[in-house]
Amino acid sequence: MSSNEIAIRIDHVSKEYRLGSIGGGTLRGDLQSWWAKVRGKEDPNVLLDNVGKVKGNKDRFFALDDVSFEIKKGEAVGIIGHNGAGKSTLLKLLSRVTAPSQGTISYNGRIASMLEVGTGFHPELTGRENVYMNGAILGMTKEEISRKFDEIVSFAEMERFIDTPVKRYSSGMYVKLAFAVAAHLNSEIMVMDEVLAVGDMKFQQKCLGKMGDAANNEGRTVLYVSHNMNTIRQLCTRCIVLDHGKLIYDGDVDTAIAIYADAQKKMEYHYDYRAIVRPKVRTLALEFLEMDILNRADEPIKVEDIVRLKLRVKANGVCTNMRLRFEIIAPDNTVAGTMFSRDCVDIQKGEEKDIYLAIDTKNMTPGNYRFDMLAFEQNDFGVQDFVDRIEGAAQIELIKTNENDLEWLPQFWGHTKFNDFEITYE
Repeated sequence: MSSNEIAIRIDHVSKEYRLGSIGGGTLRGDLQSWWAKVRGKEDPNVLLDNVGKVKGNKDRFFALDDVSFEIKKGEAVGIIGHNGAGKSTLLKLLSRVTAPSQGTISYNGRIASMLEVGTGFHPELTGRENVYMNGAILGMTKEEISRKFDEIVSFAEMERFIDTPVKRYSSGMYVKLAFAVAAHLNSEIMVMDEVLAVGDMKFQQKCLGKMGDAANNEGRTVLYVSHNMNTIRQLCTRCIVLDHGKLIYDGDVDTAIAIYADAQKKMEYHYDYRAIVRPKVRTLALEFLEMDILNRADEPIKVEDIVRLKLRVKANGVCTNMRLRFEIIAPDNTVAGTMFSRDCVDIQKGEEKDIYLAIDTKNMTPGNYRFDMLAFEQNDFGVQDFVDRIEGAAQIELIKTNENDLEWLPQFWGHTKFNDFEITYE
C-alpha cells in the first residue's frame, strides 16, 4: 500500500500518566518541583489523597498501551469501548491536544476535530466571529471560510442567531454550529467524539448523513467515537475496539460490536456508589450509597423473571416530592425502557434507609442490560431536577426462558417482545 493512500498511521503509540500528578510538563511546573525538592519541601505539583497523604509519583497508568493501526483515505472508522478504554485519549493525541509518551502518529491532510461541545469557541464572540476563528484554527484562509459561510449557517439552522454571542447559545446550538464548521471546511480528516448525543434526533441524522457523504463522496476520512451502536452501524464501514488502553479488535463493524458487548457481560451482585463522582447533579440531597441484586447468584436470570434489588440511600438534605427513575439501557446503548417509582421517597435528613425494588423483565428480550439510576424532584411545571444520578448503576444478563424460542434479533425487531398474536380465519 502506497503511503499516499494512508490518511492516518498510529505506530506503537502509548500514553502514560503519573497518578496524582498535576500539570503536563510545563517549564514553570518543573521549576516549582525542582525548587521544592532543593529546599526539602513538599512538591506543589502532587495531589493529596482523601486522607491528606501525598500520593506516590511511582504509580503509572497507561491510557493507551502500544496501539498500532492504519486508516486509508476515505474510510469511516468507528472507535468503541467501555468508559476509560482510551477512546478520547486517542482522539486527543490525533488532534495534538496532548503528545504520546511513546510511538509516532502521522497523517496526511488537515484535521478538523470536535472533541466536546463548543471546542474552540469563545463565549464572548458571536457565532459569525467564532466560525471565522474556528476556521482559522483549522488552517483555513479567510477566503475559504467566506466561500463556505452561508452553507455552514444554513446547515446549522442558525440564521437568526449567527450574530448573537455564543455564551447565550444552548448546548444544542453549540453542537449545531461547531459540527457545521468542522464538517464544511476543507479538512481531509474529521475526528468526532460522541458530540452528537447533545443534538436532537433530526439533527443527529443530518450530521450522520453529512459524515457519510464526506467519506463516500468527498473522500474525507472520518473517525467517530460513540456509545450508540446504531450510529456506528449506520456510519462506519470498519470498527476498532479498545479495552483498558489496548486495541483488541480492528475489522468488521458487527463483529466489533459483538466483542464489545461480550466484554460487558460480567455480572456483579453488589455495587458501592460512595466513591463515584457525580458531575451531572446539582445536589446530593438524596444519595445512593450501595445496591445489591437479591436474585440467587448460582442461577441465571431468565426473561420473565423478577429482578429484586435492595438499594441503600441516605438523606443529606430535605427530601420532599422526590422519586426514583430507572433507565434500562440495551446492549447497543439505546434506552430500552424507563421505570418510575409510584411513590415519593419518605426519609428524614441524616437518615439512611434500605429501599426494596422489583423489576419485571416480562416482554424484555435476552441480552445484557445496564441500569442508569436517578433520584429527582419534580416541580409544578413537570421539570425534573436531579439530586443524584449513577450511570451504569448495575448490569444484568437475561437468558431465554425456553431454548426452543426463536433467536431474537434486537437490531431488527427491537428490545421489547410483545405477546404473539393469534391468527383466525373467517
